[in-house]
Amino acid sequence: MSLATVIGNSLIIFLVWTDSHLHTAMYFFIGNLSLLDILFTLITIPQMLIHMASGIRTIAFNRCMVQLNLTLSCGMTECFILAVMAYDRYVAICQPLRYPTLMRMQVCMQMAGACWTGAFLNAVVLTSVMASFPFCGPNEINHFYCELPPMLQLACMDTYMVEVLIFALSVIVLMMPFTFIVISYIQIARVVFSMNSAKGRQRAFSTCATHLTVVTLFYTTIGFTHLQPRSNRASDQEKRASVFYALVSPMLNPVIYSLRNKDVKGALSKMMGKAA
Repeated sequence: MSLATVIGNSLIIFLVWTDSHLHTAMYFFIGNLSLLDILFTLITIPQMLIHMASGIRTIAFNRCMVQLNLTLSCGMTECFILAVMAYDRYVAICQPLRYPTLMRMQVCMQMAGACWTGAFLNAVVLTSVMASFPFCGPNEINHFYCELPPMLQLACMDTYMVEVLIFALSVIVLMMPFTFIVISYIQIARVVFSMNSAKGRQRAFSTCATHLTVVTLFYTTIGFTHLQPRSNRASDQEKRASVFYALVSPMLNPVIYSLRNKDVKGALSKMMGKAA
């Protein structure tokens, strides 16, 4: 599954990079999502496989903090990228005449850069807070990689206020983009339902289906882990949800992009034709 994730998402990035028909805002952001899926998988899964194969299930504190920082960065970046993709669909459907200006490639690169930078800075803050806690043992994480909720349980201090702050930040980082996505799709639905052409409505909805599917997969799993009060958390359920968004969801995303997108399928067919 890990190999399928890396190969599938690498193929998406390669097609977006090489095929001129895919040099648009939507595919640029899909390429960003594929890169995030690759990074998240490489950050978490190889270390887990080493632990399983060797039986030595330890990780140095500094490496754990780096892993925590990188996973938080990737997760928050994906939140922001999904919100930007919703804006892209909003402009394409609700303001089509302004689309070439509002979503030109330079603007898209600036928005993507802001998403990556903002997520990294937020992750640095959370990781720095986590690294400042005292850990006096037993230093056993009930998880297969270093994630914030199970690590907070190891701190030898009262973390209630810190957990409240982290929960509040999680709500802001996760729910603000989600709210933006919902508002964008309300506006899209209003415009689509006012169309006279049934074919036009079908085409508009089909362009949004891929994004909505990815949003549903992402928020269902990551929200289950990060948007629950501590008293409602069950470690085994958290781990199952983490497996889904660390491995299953990144593996499914290229399938979603390719099977529901004729442009990606066309680019893939063209590439295979040249190879033959």
